[in-house]
Amino acid sequence: MTRHHAPRHRRTVRRLRVTSAAMATGLLVTGLLAAPARGQSPTGDTPSPQPPIGTVARTVGDARFEPGPCPRTPEPVEALEGARCGTLTVPENRAEAGGRTIELGVAIVPAATDTPKPDPIVWLAGGPGDDAVGEAKMAIDGGLNRDRDVIFMSQRGTYSADPTLLCPNIDEFNARSVGLVYDAPSTERLHVAATKACRDQLAGRGIDLGAYNDIESAADYDDLRTALGVKQWNLYGISYGTHLALTYMRLHPEGLRSVGIDGILPPSRAGSVATWSSARQGFDGLFKACAEQPACNKRYPNLSATFDRLVRELEAEPVTTTVTLPGSDKPVKVVLDGGALVNWMTSATHVAPQVPAALDELANGKPQRIAKQWAGGKLSPQAMGRVAHGLVYGVFCGEWTPYESQAQALRGGQQAFPSFPRSVQAQAPQLTFLRPDCDVWNVPAAPSSIRDVTRGDIPTLALSGGFDSQTGADNGPYVARTLPEAKVVTVPYEPHVVFATSKCAQEIAVSFFDDPAAPDTECLKDLKPPEFEIGR
Repeated sequence: MTRHHAPRHRRTVRRLRVTSAAMATGLLVTGLLAAPARGQSPTGDTPSPQPPIGTVARTVGDARFEPGPCPRTPEPVEALEGARCGTLTVPENRAEAGGRTIELGVAIVPAATDTPKPDPIVWLAGGPGDDAVGEAKMAIDGGLNRDRDVIFMSQRGTYSADPTLLCPNIDEFNARSVGLVYDAPSTERLHVAATKACRDQLAGRGIDLGAYNDIESAADYDDLRTALGVKQWNLYGISYGTHLALTYMRLHPEGLRSVGIDGILPPSRAGSVATWSSARQGFDGLFKACAEQPACNKRYPNLSATFDRLVRELEAEPVTTTVTLPGSDKPVKVVLDGGALVNWMTSATHVAPQVPAALDELANGKPQRIAKQWAGGKLSPQAMGRVAHGLVYGVFCGEWTPYESQAQALRGGQQAFPSFPRSVQAQAPQLTFLRPDCDVWNVPAAPSSIRDVTRGDIPTLALSGGFDSQTGADNGPYVARTLPEAKVVTVPYEPHVVFATSKCAQEIAVSFFDDPAAPDTECLKDLKPPEFEIGR
């Protein structure tokens, strides 16, 4: 999960690259087939071969799938060459009969084999607010289409949907915010103003902001399955997509063969308390790995204590520096305070081998490496105009903040990091100024059932990374308590969304879809900790 708003970095799976923090996410689930029978020959003797999924127009209830051009993407996606594409048209708000409709882009990447299995895999993206179609390369590079078609659909409001709920003004503010004190009241005012401008712009276009949430999105995917004429399929969700997947499993369990969730964000836990707990788990995992590596421990002893001290010192006295980013010679002002450092660290587990050296440099008056990474994610072209902020706030403000008080959120920070200043504890990682943002977003609370745990016997693969500081590894055992057919796997030394970074995780996922009862986890035995960078 990742929030795409001011001072912090984005991308629920986009993951942190060498110069930027980034994370990604997605998943989907079920619905019962209600497709008409395929035609027989005129004599009724020999059934006609079924056409490939996604090549037939079909209307089921209020939903219609229409084959057509592939959805737009910010850059060409080689994995989509040869894909079968089209659009799914569904009601914007299913509670309003005869209301407006929306269109969702669909791309189906064929299986690599000539004899694909009949049950495709559906990819649910992260975010909230990321577009699944744009994540096709990750899924296909990881081998998900080995013997099954893989289906990508833009969640409502995202980049290749119509309408889009993007709000580039928020991305522009995020870029400017690197030069502001992260959690200052003046930053909050600007932050909330950007959120309100986004809301006003979307509402002015007649968009029903209360209809962009997990309940409607789960129904969209259920409609897609029936409109494609698929009897049963599998899901693979990353980051926020696991949140959607678990909701979908609860609301539409029919038609699901199996579900993979990677970087797990349970709806019953989602919110500020969970992000604090996840940060603690991921940070501790990285610090422990350094302490267990003699060279790292000798050069950077007591790394956890160093980090805590830096958070306190920077919150009391922020550091300002100037950096230049790759591809530009324009200097960028960067302010690092305690909150900025915590949020940098939340994504920096994606470049774990650099972290001890980067913290040591900061402690010794050289903030440039961290400043470049902190600013790089916010100012990169990939951070501009791609996130559906309207969906972000639809989920956060309809499903999270109504069911977690401000006092609970603060206690989450105090319990996870008792030594941090209160001003840092008050702004959960990835969720800065969430409550005032939601006050201006002003959408109805989802039914309280949105916070129910998911139960059932659908085979589920619950994957986590040992360094995941965005959705902690303890979420795997948590969801498995009520999913008796779940297999819980933690891939050590990996950050958020292990499918994106670990060949072993990819092998486990592909083997799970082959045999959901017995995924092959042998590769875990060969994994070794990273070689941490040792500075002079």
